Amino acid sequence: MIVTTGMKPTEEETALAKALAAELGGRFVPRNRQTLSAIRRRHQDDRVLVTGPDGLRLHADDGGLPLRYHPGMGLVRARRLRDGGTDPLVEISGARPGDSVLDCTAGLAGDAFVFAWTVGPSGRVVALESEAVLYVIVREGLRTYDTGLADLNAALRRIELIRTDHLDYLRSLPDDSFDIVYFDPMFRIPVLESSSMLPLRGIANPAPLSPEAVREAMRVARRTVMMKENRESGEFERLGFTRVTAKNPSAVAYGVIHVERP
Repeated sequence: MIVTTGMKPTEEETALAKALAAELGGRFVPRNRQTLSAIRRRHQDDRVLVTGPDGLRLHADDGGLPLRYHPGMGLVRARRLRDGGTDPLVEISGARPGDSVLDCTAGLAGDAFVFAWTVGPSGRVVALESEAVLYVIVREGLRTYDTGLADLNAALRRIELIRTDHLDYLRSLPDDSFDIVYFDPMFRIPVLESSSMLPLRGIANPAPLSPEAVREAMRVARRTVMMKENRESGEFERLGFTRVTAKNPSAVAYGVIHVERP
C-alpha cells in the first residue's frame, strides 16, 4: 500500500498521509508532481491511497473508479426522513429515538447514517468495519464530510466506527447490549446496477455471514436482528431470517429475527 498526497498538498494533508502510511503498514511516497501510474510502476504496488482537500481516495490498478467516502443513498434517505418521509430500514427494524444500534458490517456507513438520524442524539450507533483501508476512508469521511446541513452532519459525527471483526466484537458483548443488531454483508448475488458499490467490492470483506454470528447477534440484541440482502438470495433461509420485501420496487430485501426472551 502506497500513501501519497495530491499535487499541491497542504502541511495537514502531508501529515495525514504520513500518519496513514504508518497506521496501515504502508509506504509514504511524496507526490513530487508524479502521476499515480508512475508511482505505482516505480514502487511496484497496485494500490495508492491519496489525501486531498476532498478527502481520501483509493486508486487501484484495475481501470475502475477510485473509492472515496460518500454517504451515497444514505444521504438521500436521511434527507427524506428529515423532511418527514419514511424509510424501509427504519420501518422494518422498528428503530426509534433513543435506541442503540450495532451495525456489524459498516461498509460506507450509509445505513448507519440512516440509523444515526433516526435514533437521534439520545441514541447510539456503533458501526464495525474489519478491513483496514476501508475503515480509514470511512473514518475520515465521517469526521469531515459536509452534507450542507448541520443536523445531518451531527448525525454522521455521532456514528462510532470501530475497526474489528464483527464476530469477535459480538462475542465480547454482554447479553442484551443493543436494541437492534444489523448485518449488510456483501451480497451473494451482486446488484449490478448499483454502480456506487463497484469500487467497494474490491476491498470490502467478501465473507458470507455465519450462523454463529447470527446466534451471537440474537444474544446481544434486545429486540431485533436484521439483515439486508439481494431479494433473490437464499441467505435468509440459510440463516433463519424471515424475509421482508420493501414496498418500493427494489432488488433489496430485508430479513428479520424478532428476539423473544423467556
